Amino acid sequence: MMIKALSYIGIKSTLKDDWATFATKVLGMQLLEKAGSTVIFRMDNQAQRLFVSEENDESIACIGWEVETKADLQVFGSRLESRGVEVRHGAQSLKSKRHVADLLWFIDPAGFRVELVWKPEQSGDQFMPGRPIEGFRTGPLGMGHAVLHVADINQMVAFYREILDFQLSDYGNNPIPLYFFHVNERHHSLAFVGSKNSGFHHFMVEYDNLDDVGQGYDLAQTGLADIAYTIGRHTNDYMISYYAYTPSGFFVESGWGGRIIDPQAWVPHELTLGPSFWGHERLYLPENERTTFRDKRLQIAKDGQRAPQLVNCPWLFQKRI
Repeated sequence: MMIKALSYIGIKSTLKDDWATFATKVLGMQLLEKAGSTVIFRMDNQAQRLFVSEENDESIACIGWEVETKADLQVFGSRLESRGVEVRHGAQSLKSKRHVADLLWFIDPAGFRVELVWKPEQSGDQFMPGRPIEGFRTGPLGMGHAVLHVADINQMVAFYREILDFQLSDYGNNPIPLYFFHVNERHHSLAFVGSKNSGFHHFMVEYDNLDDVGQGYDLAQTGLADIAYTIGRHTNDYMISYYAYTPSGFFVESGWGGRIIDPQAWVPHELTLGPSFWGHERLYLPENERTTFRDKRLQIAKDGQRAPQLVNCPWLFQKRI
């Protein structure tokens, strides 16, 4: 029994036309459907990876996680109900909207709608990106990752580890609590920020080609999106990325070169470095609050710390499925 990947993300927004422009022209997703109250986007052969529903809000509609087998839905459902969580099984109309064979959903302790899904529909049509890109790094690694602001991080960590079997990758407590979790070989597919807020900090999409990240960075700065973090490299998952504001006000991280782990051998550990080897200047913060992060990066540079060389790693230079 297992959750195997981040399958899709749903957003509630009054700005679906702005989302259509942002997701296609900056991120490079394919706009699949714009008619009606929902816009749907593809990133690969899966029928749906992101949807934006027209609602009077700018927040998370749901996060969909793919399970290994249909029987896993029953096992997780029983486990959740034994802990007092109300579980709802998806009607056929909902399964059709989500393009999955089966699903159940519930509300987690932070109030987020979580959907566990089995057998996402695969499209027979070729993926057509919204701008020229080589493609997204998805497949068995899933859509990417989601990072959530939460008020009670200890409660959320316990819920996702003990009930949903998310595996801890690493964690930090300075200056605020951060917990990163994996469900496959991607370093993390989910993370919590103990900021006392609620909602998306960001979600991440990863590209097959570094130049697609850089070109998106340039395109965003033509007026398509505001930059929240300049381009940089993270210390825990080695991702080279930048963050842009979405139309809804939270961020999307566009990255390349994320760390692949062996889940069977991985040992969780505390993060002692700052969050980035270089870059990732936090433009959304006032100047005085950027200093702490900048000082950490300068200390990392002074100490000569860097990500390991991955020159011989095949996924860097070969087309991936």
